[in-house]
Amino acid sequence: MTGWTSPTHIILLLLLALLLFGAKRLPEIGRSLGSGMREFKDSVTGHDAPVETHALTPPPVETPAAAPVKSPSERETV
Repeated sequence: MTGWTSPTHIILLLLLALLLFGAKRLPEIGRSLGSGMREFKDSVTGHDAPVETHALTPPPVETPAAAPVKSPSERETV
């Protein structure tokens, strides 16, 4: 076979990719390419994935602590 589809050319390209990116990065690259192709296919065919919206709950309201009531003997006089 001629061209880039022969088995030796494909093995050579995979070996070159392994040397350039390393064994740890190749699965990440494959996943990102797959998800990008899937998104492209869905946008072309018109299939939209349901958008997940997460309702955020407001933080609990904390009332400020009341100042301790001082007895008349503890009050400052000016």
